[in-house]
Amino acid sequence: MGSVTATVGPPTDAHVTPWFRTFGAIVAAGFRRYATYRQAAVAGVVTNTVFGFLRCYIFLAATGAAGTVAGYDRAQLATFVWAGQGLLAVIAIWGWTDLADRIRTGEVAADLLRPVHPVTSYLAIDLGRAGFAALARLVPPLVVGPLFFAVYLPRHWATVPLFLLSTLLAVVVCFGCRYLVNATAYWLQDVRGPMILWTLGSGVLAGLYFPLGFLPGWLEAALRYATPFPSILQVPLDVLVEREPMSTGLGLVGLQLVWAVLLLALCRLVQRRAERRLVVQGG
Repeated sequence: MGSVTATVGPPTDAHVTPWFRTFGAIVAAGFRRYATYRQAAVAGVVTNTVFGFLRCYIFLAATGAAGTVAGYDRAQLATFVWAGQGLLAVIAIWGWTDLADRIRTGEVAADLLRPVHPVTSYLAIDLGRAGFAALARLVPPLVVGPLFFAVYLPRHWATVPLFLLSTLLAVVVCFGCRYLVNATAYWLQDVRGPMILWTLGSGVLAGLYFPLGFLPGWLEAALRYATPFPSILQVPLDVLVEREPMSTGLGLVGLQLVWAVLLLALCRLVQRRAERRLVVQGG
């Protein structure tokens, strides 16, 4: 006889509308939760702004006399830097260990008894967090940057909504990666090793430290199409600065969607395997 886990199954068709209400309520709760940390938000804005100046001057110096580098002109690089500084908090590449901490303490058992799948509930909370960060952490750098640098403004009306969609998908992709890293605690208990690898790898491969266009073309293409990392930060920024034609941008956003679906499916699969492991252990 097969083992039975504590996670409640998905709602039936008759309860689809209440399920969406529940998801929306969790998103709103996540927004309210992170909105309470106003001083941390202000400190984060100041820090990101200071680093924005440093990074912008470094990248502008890299353009040299030619005025362009890796397909970016000076204005595009300025927008890349300042929008990137704002997106850092929205996407939240680092710092999330909620699931790993609850696994370590055993509090994850309460998550398994709730009527919403753990992946769904944590995703909803993360979307609420991202919504608050978009207002408190993304807007200020977008305001400060143009005051001191000549920035690039989108020339196509479709760029802004495509950028917003790309940012939303980037949040989902990053959440999927972070959830998988946290889920290693089911087997390892101590996730410091995976966290260190994630911290070191994601910053470079996602385009945080420098645009991936600075790399050789074949390497950039391999990272862009074979890994989810560029979908976390590089793709939304490239869409915003219109580095490539609109058709290419649409293709990259479509690729983000594919990665988001695959990663969420993998999260649910890993969660299911972990629950079976907990049952075997008597957890």
